[in-house]
Amino acid sequence: MSLRSKLSDLSTLPGLPRLPGMAGLSRLRSTIRDAATVARSLGSGVDEAQQPPPPEESQVVLRDVPSSAHVRAVSPPPRAVEHVDKLPPEVLRAPSEIAYDWDYSARRAELRTLYEKSKDLMWNARTDLDWSIDVDPEDQIVADAFNPIFGTDIWRRLDKKTEVPRLRRHIASYILSNFLHGEQGALMATSQIVASSPTTDSKLYASAQVFDEARHVEAYDRYLTTKIGLIYPPSKHLKQLLDTVLTDSRWDFKFLGMQILVEGVALGAFGVIHQTAQEPLIKRITQLIMQDEARHVAFGVMSLRGHYEGMTGSELRDREEFIIESSRLLRDRFLAQEVWETVGLPQAECEQAALNSPMMQLFRKLLFSKIVPNVKRLGLLTPRVRRGFEELEVIEYESWEASA
Repeated sequence: MSLRSKLSDLSTLPGLPRLPGMAGLSRLRSTIRDAATVARSLGSGVDEAQQPPPPEESQVVLRDVPSSAHVRAVSPPPRAVEHVDKLPPEVLRAPSEIAYDWDYSARRAELRTLYEKSKDLMWNARTDLDWSIDVDPEDQIVADAFNPIFGTDIWRRLDKKTEVPRLRRHIASYILSNFLHGEQGALMATSQIVASSPTTDSKLYASAQVFDEARHVEAYDRYLTTKIGLIYPPSKHLKQLLDTVLTDSRWDFKFLGMQILVEGVALGAFGVIHQTAQEPLIKRITQLIMQDEARHVAFGVMSLRGHYEGMTGSELRDREEFIIESSRLLRDRFLAQEVWETVGLPQAECEQAALNSPMMQLFRKLLFSKIVPNVKRLGLLTPRVRRGFEELEVIEYESWEASA
């Protein structure tokens, strides 16, 4: 089958089924696997002799190894790490409310249940991941079909032995670096939620999430520094959104921005990466982080449920504008604009190819499969927000079930 035919077949992919809350994640993964199958099919049409077989499930076995000897055994030797336009340390002014709650009784049983589940499912990035796995940073850590210029004339002009492997390393680094930076943003935003959240129930769960985010930062940083050896700065779209969330003084904006929008997109992105990754260590890292992110999104929905009932005027308009603008930023952060200039490819042509890529269009839409129903559950799918989602072509997800 020709590449053109395979690309046209994307329009026939089955729609995602309804997602019954957190339990629906397995069915979301099923549809992501459909996209992964198409990705592998697309890859086979370019150079079948160089395509690896479909990825197998990770064989890494969780183990509880407190001994430092294990760490010494799997720690790789130090290696030089390249940085693309490394940013200096930065301090933001972030005035915010700090809320005491002198009533420590459990008033939200579902939040206490989520808190207990978080404690039960904690994992250790040092001992629960097999860091001894050898990773080739120029192989398909992320499937070629999810390279924004895959299958284009630009891609076909690349030398398969030198330029394609180099581009693979940069694309993988760009994607995972932005995951890393997003996790740092989540770490700081959730620590703010601990202080500003009005109830003890929310404070306890948010404190557990802070530890989740710390693990995620640790895991992605170690993978990038020891396996890929290349780190990109945050995309300007992600940085703008993180700055907005962290510097807004209203506690519900931190929930809405981080727990509903950023974490919601992350959950969709991690699912695609997990199902299409060619490398077992990143598959396992992503799988563990996905389990945590599902709780984080549910936490946001539980905490904000009912908060926006009866909100009108400028307060409601602020939330509407925030949702629409943030959604645009989240969509555009996956176009890899920073990569093209770095590797010396024609930037305008690559950006247009990324916008037109059927697989990337599918990927960007899938990212909103949790955001749209969750926004609707919170009562924020107003006519204005609906028009924004229609312009982004993601309103189809409004009928799916929310995270909680």
